[in-house]
Amino acid sequence: MTGSAVGLGRAICVGLAERGATLIGFDLINSDETGALVTAAGAEWMGVEGDVSSPEAVTSLFAAIDQRFGRLDVLVNNAGVFPYIRFEDMTLEQWRRVQSINVDGAFLMCKEAVPAMRRNSYGRIVNIVSCSVEGASRGYTAYKASKLGLVGFPRGLSADVGDFGITVNAVSPSFTETPGNDVNNKAEKYTAIAQLQAIRRPAEPNDIVGAVLFMASEDSHFVTGQTLYANGGLNYL
Repeated sequence: MTGSAVGLGRAICVGLAERGATLIGFDLINSDETGALVTAAGAEWMGVEGDVSSPEAVTSLFAAIDQRFGRLDVLVNNAGVFPYIRFEDMTLEQWRRVQSINVDGAFLMCKEAVPAMRRNSYGRIVNIVSCSVEGASRGYTAYKASKLGLVGFPRGLSADVGDFGITVNAVSPSFTETPGNDVNNKAEKYTAIAQLQAIRRPAEPNDIVGAVLFMASEDSHFVTGQTLYANGGLNYL
C-alpha cells in the first residue's frame, strides 16, 4: 500500500487488516499510527518510508518485502500529490513532480510487483484514481492528467498480465474528507460536491474501502481493466 500514512490509505490498510491481510505501508512520511491500527486489528505490519518516484527506493522496498514475506499478493497504488496550481503559473518542474509521483510511482511499483505476483500466478493491482477527472475545476490540470493516466494504466497492463492470474483495476472515489484534501479546500466544497451526488453527504475514507477490498479480493477474479466508481452517484451534469 503506497500513501499509507493518513487518510484513505490508512483506512484501506485497516480494512485489509480486519480481513486478515499482512500489510506493508510505503510513504514519504512516517506510517507508525497506521501500523498501530493494523496491529490492533490483529494483522502483521511493516512500515517503510520512501519515495515512490525513486527507482532505488522502490527496488529496496521490494527486496525487503521478499526477504521478510517471500511473496506479494496485492498492490494498492494510493500515493499521490494534488497541489493547487493555476495552469498559467505552472512550471515544467511542478508538472513533472505531479506526474512522477502519481503516474511514474505506480509504474515503478508495478514493475516490481508483477514479477513477484507472477511467481505465484496470482495478484491484484488497484490504482486509486479520482472523480475529479470527470469534471472541470481550476488549478488541478496536472493532477487530472495524472489520474486519467492511472485510469488508462489498468486497461493496458491488464492485457499484459491476465495470463498470469493478475488483475489490474482502478477505484475512483468521490471527493473524500481527508487531511490532504483539507489543505486545499474549504468545507463548502465538500458540501457543494455532495449536492451533485445521489447520496448527498461528503464521502469519508471508510466509504471507499469496500470498493478497494472487492478489487483486492478473490471475488474480483474475473474483473480486470476496469474502473469502479465509489462516488455516491456523483453526476456533474
